[in-house]
Amino acid sequence: MSPGRAGWPPRAAGGARLPSRHRDTEGGCPRLARDSAPARPCSRRAPRGPPQTVPESSWVALGAAGRAELMEPARDAPRGNGGGEALLGELEALVRDVERASSWWERRGVDCAILGLSLLALPAGFLCLRSENVLVLGLGITILGVSHYTLTVKGSHLATHGALTESKGWSKFWELFFVEVCLAFSAEYAKYGHVKIHHGYTNVLGLGDSSTWRLPCLNRFVYMFLSPLLIPVITPLVAVERLRKVELRLAVRTLGLISLGLYAHYWLLLNVSGFRSPGSALLCMFITRSLLAHPYLHVNIFQVKPVVSRFLQEKQLRYNEDSYLARFRLFLSHYEELMVQTPPITELVGLQ
Repeated sequence: MSPGRAGWPPRAAGGARLPSRHRDTEGGCPRLARDSAPARPCSRRAPRGPPQTVPESSWVALGAAGRAELMEPARDAPRGNGGGEALLGELEALVRDVERASSWWERRGVDCAILGLSLLALPAGFLCLRSENVLVLGLGITILGVSHYTLTVKGSHLATHGALTESKGWSKFWELFFVEVCLAFSAEYAKYGHVKIHHGYTNVLGLGDSSTWRLPCLNRFVYMFLSPLLIPVITPLVAVERLRKVELRLAVRTLGLISLGLYAHYWLLLNVSGFRSPGSALLCMFITRSLLAHPYLHVNIFQVKPVVSRFLQEKQLRYNEDSYLARFRLFLSHYEELMVQTPPITELVGLQ
């Protein structure tokens, strides 16, 4: 994810997205700021001489060929330094109108119901693992794997945005539960990596998309097909490494909650599912936590399609939209450019 955060996944390939400071949601209603972010001015390499920046009236996006491109506003769009801000303000007003017209069920109810069903499905998954029938055993692993990724991907994503409740206290509780207990990562770094870095620089190559889970030393096939299996192991290790940079009380809290989540999973496998050896329980933990690791790493998070796409069409701005398989093939064919040759963050200039 996570997560910048070395444990959060990158995008398989970027798409054009426009921002909103609104919280994210999912479901059947128009998406309110689902993984959208302001495209910040940038340069792929640090030039000689004074830093060069892209005019604020331009938008940076990842084109069909996997290269950074500029998208100019429509001919009648506001120009100059305030052009981008004017367009952004107009889009945010449209998003706020959608929110005001949406019911509680559309804004939060659907997501809370999905998360609640995932929690309620966990006992069935652990009990299925007691069976010696291969099909029932496979069903238990599937239930636990899907529930785990629902809670860690959807739950932690919504929690980091404070989209589950209006209460600040409960928002913090759910953030700690989904990110630290379920995901085994630091809540502080998850929010920083996702909300501040990913959303803040979504369309900046090497920062908002690809650098959050980037291993240039691996070739494309190892990265795409084998490295996702490492996510359940690397995520808590990265979290522990990051604890050196936070206050002692936060480090103790995070370490305690991560340990609680991992041990609870292990204890349930031994005492509810009936595993007889620590090794078999740990292997089951690894399988269930890596079951959906590949789409977790590969998939482009869904966009704010109904409102944003219509807005971009009206303003004659490009809206990149493609299928998972098409994005997967593009990323695989342009892997060197997107993941190996992109400059370090320190070489990007013009970020504001």
